[in-house]
Amino acid sequence: MDELERAALGAPPWRHSLIGTGQLEQCAGRLRLTVAAPCADRYSDAQIDDYQRRSTRPLGHRAPLRLRLRARFSAEANALRGTAGFGFWNYPSAWPPTPPRALWFFFGSPPHDLPLAMGVPGYGWKAATIDTGRPRALALLPIAPLLIPLLRQPTLYRGLWPPLQRALGIAEVCLHTTMTDWHEYELVWGERTSRLLVDGRTVLADAPSPRGPMCLVIWIDNQYLVATPQGRLAWGLVATPQPQWLELDALELTR
Repeated sequence: MDELERAALGAPPWRHSLIGTGQLEQCAGRLRLTVAAPCADRYSDAQIDDYQRRSTRPLGHRAPLRLRLRARFSAEANALRGTAGFGFWNYPSAWPPTPPRALWFFFGSPPHDLPLAMGVPGYGWKAATIDTGRPRALALLPIAPLLIPLLRQPTLYRGLWPPLQRALGIAEVCLHTTMTDWHEYELVWGERTSRLLVDGRTVLADAPSPRGPMCLVIWIDNQYLVATPQGRLAWGLVATPQPQWLELDALELTR
């Protein structure tokens, strides 16, 4: 992926992660990340990122930063399986605790279900941002066991979730572009607010900016995650009836 590396800010040290049937192919300056029809009992992932787990330098990027890339998928949202996307996130972990934060274009197919923004389905092709490590969000942790039963009541959920969503730095919007066509995707990560654009048109404006550092990640896999405000949690794998891929032919990081 020499052409893509030269286009990216400072030629980042790309880390390639190929698990199960995950594959990387390069042809005519394009990079294709492929998951070759895995079964549901085997995790498969094709991913590139610039996250350096063993480094003496501070990890990841910080705002202000702009990511622009051209991409397309092998199928539309109703036919893709698993999750896929590109953007920035922080590789959250349980220990030491690193609450998730992200700014990205994200796809998840049912049974994937992360209904984080009021009125937005928990699956599908989205532009999204989240930062669960904000001080306001961390302050809610002691009362989370009390909030979850209340959020199971539809009336209380409609009243309680919007301020909680703001505390968690969540903003999302569904995308209705054809995923099999080439589109230019752009993330403008500002210090206070961010914008996400498709083909030069803003699809998510004035989104709360997650704090850095975050790494750049691009992937396609066959997993799903369920995590709802009402406390429903699940993780699993899905089978894909045929190979599926995410293809890039340009990538640029600028400040």
